Amino acid sequence: MIIQPAKRTESVQEYYFSRKLKEIASMNSARAEQGVAPIINLGIGSPDGMPPQEAIDALCECAAQPSSHGYQSYVGLPQLRQAFAQWYKKWYKVDLNPNTEIQPLVGSKEGILLISLAFLNKGDKVLVPDPGYPTYSSASKLVEAEIITYDLKAENGWQPDFEALEQMDLEGVKIMWTNYPNMPTGAPATGQLYAKLVDFGRRHGIMICNDNPYSFILNDNPISILAVPGALDCCLELNSLSKAHNMAGWRIGMVAAAQDVISQILKVKSQMDSGMFKAMQMAAIEALAQGPEWFADLNAEYRSRRELAGKIFDLVGAEYDRDSAGLFLWGKISQFSSGEQLSDKILYEAGVFITPGFIFGKNGENYIRISLCAKQETLREAYDRIAAIMPVK
Repeated sequence: MIIQPAKRTESVQEYYFSRKLKEIASMNSARAEQGVAPIINLGIGSPDGMPPQEAIDALCECAAQPSSHGYQSYVGLPQLRQAFAQWYKKWYKVDLNPNTEIQPLVGSKEGILLISLAFLNKGDKVLVPDPGYPTYSSASKLVEAEIITYDLKAENGWQPDFEALEQMDLEGVKIMWTNYPNMPTGAPATGQLYAKLVDFGRRHGIMICNDNPYSFILNDNPISILAVPGALDCCLELNSLSKAHNMAGWRIGMVAAAQDVISQILKVKSQMDSGMFKAMQMAAIEALAQGPEWFADLNAEYRSRRELAGKIFDLVGAEYDRDSAGLFLWGKISQFSSGEQLSDKILYEAGVFITPGFIFGKNGENYIRISLCAKQETLREAYDRIAAIMPVK
C-alpha cells in the first residue's frame, strides 16, 4: 500500500470468526467440487429463526413511504426510545428516561467501541473478563488502553472473584466490562452479583459496562444491572434485538445510562453515522412490544437444541451445564490436549466447526463452544458426522 497503517492496528488481528469463515468457505468450495456436503457451522451465534411478523410488516409498510428514506435523527425516533424504555420497565423493572437515558445503536457491538472512544485515553486501564467476548479487548487496544484481565472460573460459577479484584492494583482503571448471562459460558446473572458489581464500581470510581444481549435466551428471569439502586451512578448497559428477537442482521441495539454518559457517547456516535433507517426503527418498536408467548416459543426451541448439543458434548467427553443460559453450550474437554485440537479434528475430519474456547482467553483453552443457532436436524447430522470419526469406547 502507498502509506503505512496506523500503529494501533498492529495491536489487533482480523476477528477470529472472520478468518475462520473464509477458511470454511474455501473448504466448502473444495468439498463441492468433490461432491461432498458442506461444513456444518456450529460456531457463530447468529439466530436462524424469523423476527416477529409484526416487525417485518412494519418494516415493509414504512419502507414503502417516500418520506422514510432521508437522514434520521442521531438519537433515534422518540417512539423508539419510548419503546426501549417501556421494554426495560416491563421486563427488567427499570425506569429510564427515554429522552436522556437511552441511545439507540447500530447493534450493541458498535456500542463497545463508542464507549471506548468516549471514555478511554491512551494508557487508561480496562478490566476485561477471561474468558470473555473478544471485542472488549480489541476495542480497548484500538484506543490504546491497557487491558487488565480478571479471571472467571468454573469453581466460582464463572462470576468475578471479588476478593481477588480487591487485591489488584486498580489505580487508573476506568472501565470494567461484564456480560451476563455470560458469553461464552452460559452462566446466569443474579441480583446478588449485580449488587456486588455496583458496589465495586462505586467504591473504586470504575464505570461498570454490562453487556446484556442474552437475558431472554433460556432464562426465565431476565434482569438488568440497572435495577440495583444507585446503578446509574456508575453503570451503563448495552442491549440488543439481535438474539432475543432473531434480528442479528438488522443491527439494532441500545445503551442505557445516566444523561451525562449518554451525551458523551452521542458526541462520538454523531461523528460516525447519520442515523438508523426509519423503517428499521419502526420495526424495532413492534419487536419490542412482543409478549411472553414470543419468548416461550423461542426458548422451547432452544431447549431442544441445547439437549442435542449436549449429546454432542457427551460424545466427545466434554463436561457442561445442562441448564446454561444464552445461545451457546460451553463444555470442558478432557480427552484432548486443548479445545483447539478437538475443534480442528472435528472440522477437518468430520466437517463440523465447533468454536475452540481459547479465542475467549486463557481460561477457555480447555473448552469448546457449540452455537444453538442451528436447526435440530442440523445438530443431529453434526452428531452423526462426529460419531463417525470418534474412537469407539
